[in-house]
Amino acid sequence: MNEAIVIPVSFFAFVFAILYVFWTTRNKERMAMIERGTDPQSFKMRWKGTNFLSLKFGLLFVGVAIGVLVGNILDMNTSLEEGTCYVSMIFLFGGLGLIAGYLIQSKKEDKE
Repeated sequence: MNEAIVIPVSFFAFVFAILYVFWTTRNKERMAMIERGTDPQSFKMRWKGTNFLSLKFGLLFVGVAIGVLVGNILDMNTSLEEGTCYVSMIFLFGGLGLIAGYLIQSKKEDKE
């Protein structure tokens, strides 16, 4: 078979399958809550702290971008392997971005 066709098609089929299972399971859960007489809006209470989700993703992506830049600088100026430079710096700065997001979130929650 031609990999140029099979790989993208299987990728989109995989993404569709995951989304389909997620939505049908969520719908079944909410229907069960309605049958028991529970308010389905209480389902959203489990997602407390989602107002910081954009901040966390933003800091993660900024950290990954900085990691790529620093990995490139290390690759050009040291004798380390290319893969080691990029992967280690992406994980390091991506993790630092997530830690910064956690610290910002905990400061905001302490003020409230």
